[in-house]
Amino acid sequence: MSEKDKVNVEKALLLRSRIKSKKPNFVRHESWRYVRLKENWRRPKGIDNKMRRKVKGWPQTVSVGYRGPKTARNLHPSGYEEVLVYNIKDLERVDNESQAVRIAHTVGKKTRLQILAAAKEQGIFILNPGEMGKGKLEKVKEEAKEEPAEIKEAEADKIETSEKQQSRKVKKKQEGGK
Repeated sequence: MSEKDKVNVEKALLLRSRIKSKKPNFVRHESWRYVRLKENWRRPKGIDNKMRRKVKGWPQTVSVGYRGPKTARNLHPSGYEEVLVYNIKDLERVDNESQAVRIAHTVGKKTRLQILAAAKEQGIFILNPGEMGKGKLEKVKEEAKEEPAEIKEAEADKIETSEKQQSRKVKKKQEGGK
């Protein structure tokens, strides 16, 4: 992106925030009157509906005039376009000039750590680094190194128990066959 484009995007983001601050909270017709109706927006469609006719004193309805500038649409407030990432391979398709990474919530601790390290090397901005990005990175790295030893011990225990179970089955078959 050129500097001219960056300035235009920054202006559009400011304009978007100004428009958003004046935008009313659009609510469903008479949701304030009935408990059974949620405030979730539904377009009023009745022929005598005051909101649909835009009668003075009734809540505003959704219209194009409240929309933000086209250059600022689908952008994070930081000015970057968000890209959802699930693994390290997804970082390859990210342009670090105009895009920022949001790590998916389903990603585990170990993979998150790897993504953070790879993004730092490539100079990619991360929107949700979490606790790991705020100085606890070294602590988590140590935990990640310790985990394989614990996993190996657990696997060894599983193998021992399965061997014991197999030997019991063999003994039962021998006793039953006699």
